[in-house]
Amino acid sequence: GNHTQPKFILLGITDTPWAQGPLFGLFLLIYIITLVGNVGLMVLVWVAPSLHTPMYFFLAHFSLADVCYSTIISPKMLTDLLFGNRTISWAGCVTQFHLFAFFVTVECHLLAAMAYDRHVAICQPLLYVTVVSPRACWQMVAWCYLVAFLSALIYTSCTFGGSFCGPRQVDHFFCDASPMLRLVCSDRRGSEAAIFALATANGLGTCGVILLSYGRILHTILGMRLASSRARALHTCASHLVSVSLFYGTLFFMYLQPASWHGSRDKVASVFYTVVSPMLNPFIYSLRNKEVQAALGKCRRRM
Repeated sequence: GNHTQPKFILLGITDTPWAQGPLFGLFLLIYIITLVGNVGLMVLVWVAPSLHTPMYFFLAHFSLADVCYSTIISPKMLTDLLFGNRTISWAGCVTQFHLFAFFVTVECHLLAAMAYDRHVAICQPLLYVTVVSPRACWQMVAWCYLVAFLSALIYTSCTFGGSFCGPRQVDHFFCDASPMLRLVCSDRRGSEAAIFALATANGLGTCGVILLSYGRILHTILGMRLASSRARALHTCASHLVSVSLFYGTLFFMYLQPASWHGSRDKVASVFYTVVSPMLNPFIYSLRNKEVQAALGKCRRRM
């Protein structure tokens, strides 16, 4: 069945003709800001010696994942809005979903690694250099990519392993699991259960690491005598907590709900975490971050 229907039609965000032009301009602007912000942050981390720390090492990989999965989604969405050609091949749909699932899962595990880094920095500062060594950082990042690669293989095989029949219209602006599974004419309950279980393991597992880390951090901060020390410790965690809240809030809404609950609200949530959230992350980590601002000032003076 998969070889007799080589193309799908993405219905997109809206089918209202007058809204497609303004949406194209808005999403093009967001995509440009996403690229400039995240690539700029990666370059800054690379060239500024003061940012050669584990936290910014993880942040550079986080920005890379933002750029990658935004690029997987946004250009296709923009061309669909501009030209109206919303067809996508079978291979293109599988590739888009696989890469999207890979980089989103990478971000889940990178956020957990960043939370562990903050936990060691605040709760065990004397052991920080030893525990979060450069070798340990590379091992954690390699683990993030390995788990994400294996998870993406399972997600993709469950989503596209069935037989597709009937209309090939995907009620979404990219090839995501829920709208694709609605087109499967064979029994899809096993695939839905497997995707839900794996998404739960990745989402709740990494979220559990984050909650445990911040539970220990909060306990340590409350035990500090100086108010300035408590404020400084909280400030180092604020950006990460905001990013975690934005990312996991929409992700849990999308993937940790029964398949029968999915509807038109999914598109709004998907736009937020595939388009808007990657744009916001560089600003979240740099606007009130004195280290990033100082490094950026030094680079400007050199130029």
